[in-house]
Amino acid sequence: MIRKASLLLAGVALGAIVAVTATQTRLLSGSAANAAAADTYRELNLFGDVFERVRADYVEVPDENALIESAINGMLAGLDPHSSYLSPKNFKDMQVQTSGKFGGLGIEVTMEEGVIKVVSPIDDTPASRAGILAGDMITGLDGELIEGLSLNEAVEKMRGPIDTPITLTIVRDGTEKPFDVKLVREEITIQSVRSRTEESDVGYIRISAFNEQTFDGLKAAIEKLNDEIGKDKIKGYVIDLRNNPGGLLDQAIAVSDAFLERGEVVSTRSRHADETQRYNAHSGDLTNGKPVIVLVNGGSASASEIVAGALQDQRRATILGSRSFGKGSVQTIIPLGANGALRLTTARYFTPSGRSIQAKGIEPDIEVIQELPPDLADQAGIEPRGEADLKGHLQSEDVEAGKATEEESGSLAYVPPDPEDDKQLQYALDLLHGLQVNRAFPPDPAAGIPN
Repeated sequence: MIRKASLLLAGVALGAIVAVTATQTRLLSGSAANAAAADTYRELNLFGDVFERVRADYVEVPDENALIESAINGMLAGLDPHSSYLSPKNFKDMQVQTSGKFGGLGIEVTMEEGVIKVVSPIDDTPASRAGILAGDMITGLDGELIEGLSLNEAVEKMRGPIDTPITLTIVRDGTEKPFDVKLVREEITIQSVRSRTEESDVGYIRISAFNEQTFDGLKAAIEKLNDEIGKDKIKGYVIDLRNNPGGLLDQAIAVSDAFLERGEVVSTRSRHADETQRYNAHSGDLTNGKPVIVLVNGGSASASEIVAGALQDQRRATILGSRSFGKGSVQTIIPLGANGALRLTTARYFTPSGRSIQAKGIEPDIEVIQELPPDLADQAGIEPRGEADLKGHLQSEDVEAGKATEEESGSLAYVPPDPEDDKQLQYALDLLHGLQVNRAFPPDPAAGIPN
């Protein structure tokens, strides 16, 4: 959370659970408690019997730790798609991802024909200073071939403690032989915010994830665009949240707050009504009230939907694109010491007007559908998919009525690589330049929060 010791990830808390409050302890009384306890112990005895039978009689000697981990994962998978067990390694990887910092080399890579291909070196990192180029093939690490390693395994080997050396074997077009490059790992910061000027007077800001660096990145991007364009000359801002899967809740709140002067941003509500929490904005709009258009699509989930929902309900921004993914649940990460961590769904979140996003998503104020190009239209696996399509998902819930509401499937999550082909971006630019007119832009602050 933003003002507590634990840290929430788009609804996920990262930090030890140090106390159980009185409201979290619900005791059954009398015979009901005894009956419930008896049933629970009976089921636990059944699990023990099955475990012993598998360990004793399975055709091969099983890995006992793997059996326990699989049982835990099976229990959590039966709850919903987002509750899970994190092994120590996965827990560490998640911490790296959400912190936005790690010891590494500063290169974006992909796998191509069994070798690692450099997509791009990151500016002012060991890789860029050593002359690593986009398109270089990495075939070896510290003298060992990486053939047969997965992309994740190769990336893990390239990451490591700060100030430790590593030697990459590089194959480059135009060079006759592979050559070695020795690098020293440094602290690398994941850039979750990128910005550019569009048509000389619009600030375009792309937020790809919500990690610990996101709000600072947004603030720096706004300052940079003000310097490049001039505060008085900026027509407005396009905030691109398409294909952003989410991240830290406190960062989603801070990003929303950056455009708001007051009002609620989001609330989280668990199974117990007295544990509801509300998060409010503080005065200080970093854009000085300039028009804001937020782009969303079927890949915008969780923290992205918090931002879009807050700015939509508070009439601060126009939401443009297609329906978002619909992940409106809160996960708490409960560390288990040396055994990893438990990721458990503990609440739902709601927009300022009390709307649940769960299995519904954010419906844009202006729908603009980005069609797939012909060469992708027939490929499998790219059809619209949202939270409502996930097996075992939590139902959406109307906070006032306390009952399930109609669910909605997601939308396409395709963004063209060329901005000129990007219908959603071009429509937003046309709105800001007055070439398109829509009654949803700009939103009317006097209309108040929708019911």
